[in-house]
Amino acid sequence: MRVVTMGEMMIRFMPANNERFEQAVTYNAYYGGDESIVATTICRLGVPVEFVTKLPENIFGDIAKRKLMEQGVETSHIARGGKRLGLNFYENGASIRPSQVIYDRGNSAFAEADISDFDFDDIFSNACWFHTSGITPALSDNCTKIVLSAYKKAKEKGITTSIDLNYRRKLWSKEKAQACMKKIMPYIDVLIGNEEDIEIMLGLEAEGTNVESGILNVDGYKVVFKKLMEIYNLKMVATTLRESYSASDNGWSVLVYDGKKFCHSKKYELHLVDRGGGGASFSAGLIFACVNNYGIEKTTEFAAAVSALKQTIVGDFNLITYDEAISLMNGNTTGRVQR
Repeated sequence: MRVVTMGEMMIRFMPANNERFEQAVTYNAYYGGDESIVATTICRLGVPVEFVTKLPENIFGDIAKRKLMEQGVETSHIARGGKRLGLNFYENGASIRPSQVIYDRGNSAFAEADISDFDFDDIFSNACWFHTSGITPALSDNCTKIVLSAYKKAKEKGITTSIDLNYRRKLWSKEKAQACMKKIMPYIDVLIGNEEDIEIMLGLEAEGTNVESGILNVDGYKVVFKKLMEIYNLKMVATTLRESYSASDNGWSVLVYDGKKFCHSKKYELHLVDRGGGGASFSAGLIFACVNNYGIEKTTEFAAAVSALKQTIVGDFNLITYDEAISLMNGNTTGRVQR
C-alpha cells in the first residue's frame, strides 16, 4: 500500500507580518508545492508515500529534498539537475483585501525535466495510487508529456489514479488546458476540481455557482458530477466548496460522489491563517481515506477535516496528526487548549 505523487517543488516567499509586497523587507520562506503537500500530508496521516520531481543540484534543491525526508516521504526517484527551483511570491490578504500570487517558475528544474529522467516501471513498483494536479502539465510541453506517460503506465499496472484539475490561468490558456485534459482524462479514476476548474478545463458548468462571488449551488455540482461520471467512466468525483466572506473568513465544506451517493460534509467556519494548501490537503485526505477503505461518508468528513485544519497553519505543509483530524471530524471545533 504505497501512494506516489509527482509535481514541482517551489519556495514560497511570504512578506512577514501580513505586509504588502511594497512594504516587505523580510520574507518568510516555505518549501512546498501542490503535490508535495499531498505527499507530506498522506505520509503524516500514516500511509507510505513517494514524491517524484526534479530538483537542481544546489543548496535549495538539497533543502527541498530534506524537507520531504523530514516528513517521512520517500525520495529515491527524485531526479537531480537543471537550473533552479521555481518561486512563488504570496501576499497574504486580509479582510476585504484579497491575497496576491506572483509566479517565477520559468526554466525551473522540473519544468525542463525530460521523460528520460523518470523510470515509471520502477517508480510504480508496489504502488496502489498515483496523483498529480493540473498544475504539473501546465509548466511546459515536456511536463505534459511526462504526466501523460506517467498516467498511461499507472493504468497499465492497474494503479488507481487521481488528478486535481487546479487550473492556474497564469500558467496556461483555457484552450491549451482543455486540449491537454482531453488526453489525460481517459486514464483518470478519481477527479477533483471546483466549478471554475471543471468549466475551464472540461467545458462543463455547474449551474448557479460563481467561484468569484462565493455563491455556491450544490445541486448544480451534482448535475455536473453525474455528467463527468458518465463521460469519463470515473470511480469518484469530488470538490471543495469555499464560501468566501472575506480574505480572512471563509465557509469550507466538501462534496464527494461515488456514482451511487452524494456526500456533502459539515461546513467549517474558518478564520484563515493561511489558505494555501487547503485544496491539496483535501486531495490528501481523500486519497488516504480511500486507500484505507473508509466508505463514502467517512471519506467525505475525514477529507473535509484534514483540509480545514491546513488553513489554520502557516506555510505549505499540513503539519497535523491523524488524531487531530479525527478529533475535528468528530465535532471538536472549540479550539480549547489541550492540557
